[in-house]
Amino acid sequence: MNLALWITAGLLAAVALTGGISKTFVPKEKLAAAHGGGWTEGAGVGFVKTLGVLELLAALGLILPAAVDIAPVLVPVTAVCWVLLMVGAMVTHGRLGESKFVVLNLIYLALAAFIAWGRFGPESFTG
Repeated sequence: MNLALWITAGLLAAVALTGGISKTFVPKEKLAAAHGGGWTEGAGVGFVKTLGVLELLAALGLILPAAVDIAPVLVPVTAVCWVLLMVGAMVTHGRLGESKFVVLNLIYLALAAFIAWGRFGPESFTG
């Protein structure tokens, strides 16, 4: 179970890192032109960049606290925050009729929920 949680956290951290880098460093106009980037048309540049920074922090929060054994409770807390972020993403993509992205975000949500459940519960870092 511990290995499955680490692998899941690593995969989700990679997703968060990729999304965070693109939202933080790619111009909003270029994001809007990309497949699935239509949601950025109604969002301000600051909002998009803030989401990017939050995703970068999530990538760190899913791995780093446990890896360095400093405040490892932040791993499941980060996973819960990711669940909330994915709910917002699902609502946004749902309003735009982008069902494929709703399903993709639902998968990410399920992965984060698994991490939160596992790290708060049976495979907690606190023993």
